Amino acid sequence: MSLTVSNDLLDQALAGEVDDEAFVACVRDSLPYAWSVISELVEERDRTGAAFADNQTPPPDEAARGQLLRCLASDAMRGALERHFGMRLAFQNCHRVAVFDPTATEALREFVTPRAQILNQKPELVDC
Repeated sequence: MSLTVSNDLLDQALAGEVDDEAFVACVRDSLPYAWSVISELVEERDRTGAAFADNQTPPPDEAARGQLLRCLASDAMRGALERHFGMRLAFQNCHRVAVFDPTATEALREFVTPRAQILNQKPELVDC
């Protein structure tokens, strides 16, 4: 299961629309490793003023890797985090997460190309 959903949040979903901040809190609490990677990248990008910041450190274990995969593979989770942080998120392989300033369209476009994906491959990432 991707998220640990409280009864209150489930009731909210059953009644209609879910509050974005409540959903973001659910993601934060359910996927703490993914949340920490993304929030640290946002802080780094804000601090440096660069077009983007990315993580190139593999997760410490399979549970952490699974959190990143689940978080970034979900359109709902990715969209909520992008709105929350005011950043665009991109993902390559099992751990290379990047946060982009919304105006950094050229940097984002380059990051998500087949060329960038191929250049990011390493033998140790085959099974990630």
